[in-house]
Amino acid sequence: MQSFLSAFADVFTLWTLTALVIGTALGIVIGALPGLGSVVGLSICLPFTFGMEPVPSLTLLLGVYCGSVFGGSISAILVNSPGTPQAAATTLDGYPMARRGDGGLALGWATMSSVIGGLISCVVLMVAAPQLARFATSFGSVEVFALIVLALTCIAAVSHGNTAKGLLMGAIGLMISLVGTDPVTGAARFTFGSQFLSAGFDLIAVVIGLFALSEALYRVATGNESIAEVSGVRLQLPSLSAWKGRVFTLLRSSGIGCVVGALPGTGAATASFISYAVARQTSRRGKDFGTGEPEGLVAAESSNNAVTGSAMIPTLALGIPGDVVTAILLSALVVHGITPGVRLMSEHLDVVNAIFIVLFLINLVMLVLAFPLVRIFGRLLSIPQHIVTAGIVIFGIVGAATVRGNPLDVVTAVCFGILGLVFRLTGFPLAPLVIGLVLGPQFEQTLRRGLLLNEGNFAAFFVDGPVASILFLCALLAIAGPLLAPLLRGLRPVGKAR
Repeated sequence: MQSFLSAFADVFTLWTLTALVIGTALGIVIGALPGLGSVVGLSICLPFTFGMEPVPSLTLLLGVYCGSVFGGSISAILVNSPGTPQAAATTLDGYPMARRGDGGLALGWATMSSVIGGLISCVVLMVAAPQLARFATSFGSVEVFALIVLALTCIAAVSHGNTAKGLLMGAIGLMISLVGTDPVTGAARFTFGSQFLSAGFDLIAVVIGLFALSEALYRVATGNESIAEVSGVRLQLPSLSAWKGRVFTLLRSSGIGCVVGALPGTGAATASFISYAVARQTSRRGKDFGTGEPEGLVAAESSNNAVTGSAMIPTLALGIPGDVVTAILLSALVVHGITPGVRLMSEHLDVVNAIFIVLFLINLVMLVLAFPLVRIFGRLLSIPQHIVTAGIVIFGIVGAATVRGNPLDVVTAVCFGILGLVFRLTGFPLAPLVIGLVLGPQFEQTLRRGLLLNEGNFAAFFVDGPVASILFLCALLAIAGPLLAPLLRGLRPVGKAR
């Protein structure tokens, strides 16, 4: 109770509430502009939080995160262009509703579904995170190492259907994390005699380069197109009677989002399409899906917003980011001297409780802000895309330069921006690289401690205990499953023709 009172005192301050409103509003705008999304918004805003206290800074980032997931539905409904990948399923029924003149009502369905789904995920986070944290305290170095291996392989296995590319990118991220000074021996590693590289690559500069700057370069390389103007739309909430027969879909889709969000490497887009497919198969209105059926909007939007809270479970309780967004949030915690993981609940319980409260407030504020922001959305869509691209570059460079006050971090951001462009054009996913970079130091430390405990015998890791063995087995299945599936299909006997 004392920790909750302390958390309330931290949240209900002028700075934190201001950060909450600004972050949520900015997130909605960023999510509504096609091509930006949660990662770009967070990578731009992250450097500006370093001079803030932990709770206001996390509030700002969480507001951008949650707001951007909802904001993607605005452009998905009105112009058939999802602002974020999470809103791709929203276009299936949202845009047909807008075409027949029900754009405001479609936005109302999306808004209410997003808010309710987000609130349900907050409840799941509050209930599940402490339980998972208590279980995680029994983890030793080998178990944590196995968990990191599982997280890396799970993320790689779902990397756009290409396991080999995902694993390669994860390995590159791990190698980049080794650049700098050895934490045990103090020896310089992969610095090539450069004093700048002795401290390693700055995580924030790398993230800004890989996502924000590479996004701008990708726009230039592939060509910019102006987005059609939309005006005169007002958000209209659905009546209570309209929810009849759709509440179960809302609850079920929110549950799917909570489960998928807690799994590393999946994300809101996956949850959204799974929920949409389940709803279409089970609903009595399934034949109307794709023609402007509100239940399709309910399934997609409640699910992708339910991911926002549950995705924080492995991040807070285990220190394992489930995707790039939570990796950025994890890096913000580390910058403020808060180490996510097995001891977070005991050492920083007030911060954890503050996050719970903030997530609740963000979803309520999102409902209020949706009304005015939808009205000004038409003007934002009319902005020429070359101005948006220039803004990404300016904010990215300023952000990289202000992280450590080192101008060479701008060079790092630009170099990784070019590298990110190459990866985008060649189909290599960026998420495993960032996750590998974030988890690299902990991966190395737990590996070394485990080797010391087992006298250098790496084979002992696999028989250290049931938890570690199960985690290693799951990691093996995550890698082997996508590789063996085509072979198994080829070996399957073909039935006789009739």
